Parts: sequence; C-alpha cells; structure tokens
Amino acid sequence: MRVQSADVVIIGGGIVGSSIAYHLTQAGCRSVLVLERESHQGKGSTGKSMGGVRAQFATTVNIEMSLYSIPFFRTFDDAMGHPSGYRGQGYLFVATQERHLKYLQSNYERQVALGLKTVELLKTEDVIRVAPELRSDDILGGSFCSTDGFVDPHSVMTGFMLRAIDGGARLFRNTEVTGIEIDSQGVRGVKTNNGSIATRNVVNAAGAWAAQVAKLAQVDLPVEPLRRMLVPTEPFDKVSHRSPMVIDMKTGFHFRPEGLGLLLAWNDPEETPGFKTNFDPGFVEKILTRGVDRLPCLEEAEVNPKRAWAGLYEMTPDHHPILGSVPGVAGFFLANGFSGHGVMHSPATGRITADLVLQGKSDLVDTRLLNFERYAEGRLLEETAVL
Repeated sequence: MRVQSADVVIIGGGIVGSSIAYHLTQAGCRSVLVLERESHQGKGSTGKSMGGVRAQFATTVNIEMSLYSIPFFRTFDDAMGHPSGYRGQGYLFVATQERHLKYLQSNYERQVALGLKTVELLKTEDVIRVAPELRSDDILGGSFCSTDGFVDPHSVMTGFMLRAIDGGARLFRNTEVTGIEIDSQGVRGVKTNNGSIATRNVVNAAGAWAAQVAKLAQVDLPVEPLRRMLVPTEPFDKVSHRSPMVIDMKTGFHFRPEGLGLLLAWNDPEETPGFKTNFDPGFVEKILTRGVDRLPCLEEAEVNPKRAWAGLYEMTPDHHPILGSVPGVAGFFLANGFSGHGVMHSPATGRITADLVLQGKSDLVDTRLLNFERYAEGRLLEETAVL
C-alpha cells in the first residue's frame, strides 16, 4: 500500500461507498480512498439486490431521496458514460382491502405534494389493464408510478467507481479494516491488514457489516443483517417482459421481469437477523404458494432452486438509513442501515454524505431526520412501504 494518508477514507466499495466516492470527487475532493475487503466489488449486498427503484414511499425523506435518485439513474448512461440498466417499467401496488386503498391515497397525496408527477391511483379495471395476468376477483384498486422501475446494481456501482477514479479517488481491494484510531480531535486514521492510513475523515459504508465497523470506533450502531431470498423462474412467456414490478399488498409477494423469466420476492416474517447468506430450499414452496395465489399462471413456470440466492438487508429499528456524523467522534460518518433501499437511494446517499463530510450540511433532505442521535432522542421515523 503506497498511499499512507487520505482526506477521506470510505470503508466499503459497494454501490453506496462508490456513490459517495463519486460525489466527493465531483465536489472537488480528490484525496479519497475506498477500502474493499473482497477481491471484487459488489460481493456483499449490491450484487444480490433485486435492483428495484421507486418513489412510492410513505415518508417525506424517502420520497425526496427517490426524487433525486431516479432522474439520476435515467440520465446515468449519458452523464457517466456507463450503463445503469434503468428500465422505467413502473411499480404497481395492488390493493385488496379498504385500508390498503386509504394507505395508497395518503401516500399518493404526499408524493404529489413533494413534486412526483408520474404517480396515479388506479381503479380495479386500471390494475387489470396494467397487469392482466393477475387474479383480480378481490382487487379494489392500486397505485402505479411509471418512472419507478429497475436498475442493474453492479453496473451502477461500477459506473460510480470508474468516474470516482477518474476524479482522483483510489480503490484498494483485499483490504480489511481492523481498527479505527481516535485521538483528542476525533478520527486519526485506520488500520488495515495492509498497513495504516492517516485520515481525519472516515465514512462507514460497510452495508450489513456496518455495526462491526462502527464498533472499531467504539460506536454502538443499531444496524443488523436480515436475510432476503430471491427466486428466478426459468424462461417464461405468460407474463409480459414489459410488466412493472407488481406488489400484492395482501401478502407482500412481489415480482418483476428478469431476463426471459420472472424474479420472485417475498419477505418471510419468520426470518431472524443474522449473517445467513445460504438459500433455504424450503423457501421455494413458501413463495410459490403466495405467488400462484395472485399470479395463477405461475403454476406453469419452472423454478430451479440452484439458481435462487440470498442476500442481506441492513436493517435499522425504523427502516430508514443513518446518515451523518457521530457526536463525540469527530470525522466518523455513517452511511448505513438502508433496510433494502440502498441501491435505489445510492445517488442521493452519495450526494448527502459528500455534502455532510465537506460542508457539514446538505440541502437535499432534512438530514436531522436521518441522524444517529434520533434513536437516543426517540425521534424514529415510520416507513410502512417496506419491501
């Protein structure tokens, strides 16, 4: 390791760390060092993500982060010279109970008030028109946003990092952080398996492993890993490949086109926290039972459990990220706990974190809502639209 010092050290080279590095270099900070413990980037949660992007959230801060991030993905290819894989096929929330409709109505009003122009409330016949393959006898309506869709997380991460490197950032792979050194002024440096680096600014972007990194700075971070499993079908033509992401609000089952088939997802409420990245074959029956109930043609789809996979969400108590500095540890910044929204909000996270590191404030969102202190102060947010 030749570099012995950096203005900012980012721990974690996934999509969030890469976006932060890019935004820092864009703001004129050239001495940025990204440390990735794996031999390749994206081997953590980034490469295992479903890749969904949406603005259909329930809280102001999540909607605002999406309003920055989705246009960023839409122009990513031209601005970055690298594909994002963005496909604006929409998200369709399907309501089967009156309370679902009220919930979607209230979210819709907030989304529109904040400037989202592409969201609409649907009647039963509209839902059937958008997704004719669904069983519809109990559907009361829904909501659809045409600019929601999907991206290729690995490609976005790569694009961010390539442009960050163009801007002067450096990426060290196979480099695990083993210590964070602190003196009377705050952060002084980091120790790694490849030597020490002097720095006054460290950003924790370690994803599901964020709590262990925070412990190195004597910080108790309320982030824990939670397994999420995804099941792709074999090639299947009974659902249009232009279909949106469809979410059955009755069960939480959701699916979207992927390759020549579908990608199926469902968050098992019985899942317990932990670093479990093995796929449980028993999950296939659980998800197909719920899937066939809403999408009867799924009965004809073939599923090979060996192609299914598991990744880790990094959960916080209120399902919102923790962004910003830590009181009492000057120079230690957090970009953690995205609770399944790290990929979709990576552009906003990079911009906000770069602002906070370089200026101590950001005008993109009210950063106080996402700060570390909210837990001690009892200011938890409530996001009910968690997939």
